[in-house]
Amino acid sequence: MNATIKDVAKLAGVSFKTVSRVINREPSVGEDLQARVWAAIEELNYQPNLSARQLRGAASFIAFIYDNPNSHYVIEMQHGILEECKRQGFELLIHPTDSTDPHYVDELRQLVSNGHVAGLVLTPPFSESEVLIEALQSRGMGHVRILSGGGDNESHGPCVLIDDYHAAYDITRYLVELGHRDIAFLGGHEEHDSSSEKRLEGYLAALDDAGLPRRDELVLPGSYNFDSGSERTSRLLALEPAPTAIFACNDEIAAGALFAARIKQVAVPQQLSIVGFEDSPFSRQTWPKLTTAHQPNSDIAAAAARILIEGIRSARQGNDEPTTASLEFKPELVIRDSTCPAPL
Repeated sequence: MNATIKDVAKLAGVSFKTVSRVINREPSVGEDLQARVWAAIEELNYQPNLSARQLRGAASFIAFIYDNPNSHYVIEMQHGILEECKRQGFELLIHPTDSTDPHYVDELRQLVSNGHVAGLVLTPPFSESEVLIEALQSRGMGHVRILSGGGDNESHGPCVLIDDYHAAYDITRYLVELGHRDIAFLGGHEEHDSSSEKRLEGYLAALDDAGLPRRDELVLPGSYNFDSGSERTSRLLALEPAPTAIFACNDEIAAGALFAARIKQVAVPQQLSIVGFEDSPFSRQTWPKLTTAHQPNSDIAAAAARILIEGIRSARQGNDEPTTASLEFKPELVIRDSTCPAPL
């Protein structure tokens, strides 16, 4: 027969309510009691009944809400949230959502109304939607937002900020210090405009601080994918004068830029330096390997899940004060082979 929670309680010498609190990772149980309970669970090979926990009304799922074409980004985010959920005794619900669907707020309202979802981790563009945030707040649904930060950005409520502004500033300053004067900027999707916008602001600020003119024809919006990077780079290389460096808003764009340069027989980095963003596998699988900014997506996601779960537990213990915890991550420059001093 399978062991029951009462069997665990008897072996550990505690009440079954204490076992339940330990399984649910409630912080009110002392370390010694926790150790005894977990030892008994392991000895008896006890498996908590998830469906029973749900029937008792304790929502146990964290929902990851996203609409992002970058599979590497999504996988790393999932990994970070899942590891924190496992550590804290929660389950992960992965819920891709179409941000262009005019009814997506109703879709997410329905998701949180089933009683199993304890909170949501929101990534752009959902983390930037005031309508969605108001809808969640009106239902008392816990959530944490992953947002682009830096510059003069201010955010209220539980969030994890990614300092795109200063990371982009550092990238552009690095290219300037290599002697580049004509530096192009390849942006991303308009629906993910916050991160692309902050990176553009950092790029422009670095140009201004270096006393370099802004060339509007070197700033091209587009999509966060390989084809968009290739197509836009082909246009840039037809300019006179053509840029000697390209700052791409992610590594897929940068890989596309590298491909277009090769087709045009433009040597990278000798004639054209290329920098990406995020430090995805694209940055290490190209030749030459891409200079980029390392964005620790798994750590960012784990931090978001941790803030969310702490807020959920606080609310369950009767704390009516809204959670306002926040953390900030700054992507750091990683120099590889796709950049060098500007050609003379």
